[in-house]
Amino acid sequence: MKPTPTPLANQLLIALPSLAETNFSRSVALICQHDEDGAMGIVVNRPSEYTLGEVLGQMGVEGGSDAMKAQIVLAGGPVHPERGFVLHDGGMQWDSTLAITDSLFLTTSREILEAMVSGEGPAHAIVALGCAGWGSGQLEQELTENDWLTAPADAELLFDLPLDARWQAAAGRIGVDFAHLADYSGHA
Repeated sequence: MKPTPTPLANQLLIALPSLAETNFSRSVALICQHDEDGAMGIVVNRPSEYTLGEVLGQMGVEGGSDAMKAQIVLAGGPVHPERGFVLHDGGMQWDSTLAITDSLFLTTSREILEAMVSGEGPAHAIVALGCAGWGSGQLEQELTENDWLTAPADAELLFDLPLDARWQAAAGRIGVDFAHLADYSGHA
């Protein structure tokens, strides 16, 4: 399935320091889908309390390397926190796969996890519990209220950078250094 371009799909939302709302404070969210009905994304820099091994065990999925099982599962957002989302690269698609771009996908099916533990999954993948959602016009309103910056997404930030480096790195992609903003509270 070919991705359908949407206005903010494949863009990062970078919370400005003034956005103190607890679910999104200092967060970076990848917008996966955006249309007239609203937007959906995954927070890509907030760890959950679970490892992938724990989630796989709860689902009865066996196998996988120790390194894979030790991978931190992300807290993808406050909507459907019981539901798993796999953000991944590669051309393979499973049931319930949303093409964000020609090389970036979001999958919610169990089959991708089974493929990952058998060594047949995508080269890069992050697993998140929950997602972020905005109703019709809500994200646009938050953007006009200067709650968020936007920046193009890239594979290095999504899959390689440490979670605690992604907020500043995402802002740095567009030349912003939060340490120089007036309302920045001085956190590194």
